Amino acid sequence: MELQLQIKMNEKLFVRNPEQTELGRKIIQFSIQLIYENGFEAFTFKKLAEVIGSTEAGIYRYFENKHRLLIYLTAWYWSWLEFRVTFHLNNISDPSIKLKKLIQLLAANVIDDDSTIYVNESILHQIIIAEGSKAYLTKHVSDDNKDRLFKPYKDLCSLIAGIILEYNPHYTHPRSLASTIIEMAHLQVFFMNHLPSLTDFGESRDEQLVVEYLEDLVFCSIRK
Repeated sequence: MELQLQIKMNEKLFVRNPEQTELGRKIIQFSIQLIYENGFEAFTFKKLAEVIGSTEAGIYRYFENKHRLLIYLTAWYWSWLEFRVTFHLNNISDPSIKLKKLIQLLAANVIDDDSTIYVNESILHQIIIAEGSKAYLTKHVSDDNKDRLFKPYKDLCSLIAGIILEYNPHYTHPRSLASTIIEMAHLQVFFMNHLPSLTDFGESRDEQLVVEYLEDLVFCSIRK
């Protein structure tokens, strides 16, 4: 019997929980596909409705607008990634090995997770790299924050900060470095593929070189 991962989402992210109906799950599945193929700016509920054989009104019964849907997708991804990080680091005691494994999980390519049938994490990962910051770079970010819409991202940063402090309890900027690791992992991969003159990896396009760069950056910062 195949195990399906269930992630509990903040109820303020949706009007109706999309995981509870076939239509809701199709909204998640095909919105990921459309945003990946066309970009968030070109994505509309009208286009999504055409693809899934529904109506715009039907989609609005689940999500207030497309930006709230984007926050849902990013929050889902961060929750899934925190679960994945916790799972892979569970039996590792050495904090230096934990950090290296963590950086690998953040910067390397993601393979689709069979335990989540209607979410393709491989292409969702690409959306997070290219579009994820649009979830919070808005005028209403403070109000969204009060509603705890970014808690999954904060939880992942807190987890990473804890590992940093395991390595060096006296390091004074663990949360700042944690969020920097995540953002740098995504930006360097994005630059490598689209703005190669902003990285040293444009010619090779090798994600493993990004991993090595991040390891050097992190350990130079926190070394005792």
